[in-house]
Amino acid sequence: MPTLTTYQTRIIPDWVDYNGHLRDAFYLLIFSYATDALMDRLGMDSNHREASGNSLFTLELHLNYLHEVKLDADVEVHTRIIAHDSKRLHLYHSLHRVGDDTELAGNEQMLLHVDLAGPRSTPFSEQTLDKLQAIVAEQTDLPTPEYIGRVIGLPPKK
Repeated sequence: MPTLTTYQTRIIPDWVDYNGHLRDAFYLLIFSYATDALMDRLGMDSNHREASGNSLFTLELHLNYLHEVKLDADVEVHTRIIAHDSKRLHLYHSLHRVGDDTELAGNEQMLLHVDLAGPRSTPFSEQTLDKLQAIVAEQTDLPTPEYIGRVIGLPPKK
């Protein structure tokens, strides 16, 4: 199965720090745009949000910086559905130079489907669940991403 590419962009001067590298916050901005694109693919676009009153909220995320990303680099985000249930979506985004499989950064996210009127959690629609399951089926043979399930902490003192 070809990788699910959810977002592409060029690194612009406003996103680069004093070291000539992509600033920390802009990695997350890029991954956030990839999540928006995934929502569109799942039929959860702005029209759906307006009609249903439902959206996705981020509950938790982890971001791993693996390689330098510099000004003018053309990058793309590959997205994996790790798991889902009736209300939650566990996904993994990886950042790559366009056309290169080397992972530059990884972003694991847990999202919750929310009724905005509450706000409170609410089940995905059957159409969204069908689309999620179709992506999962296409990705079933892909290896597990290396940077999921990580915990931040110093090793215990001996």
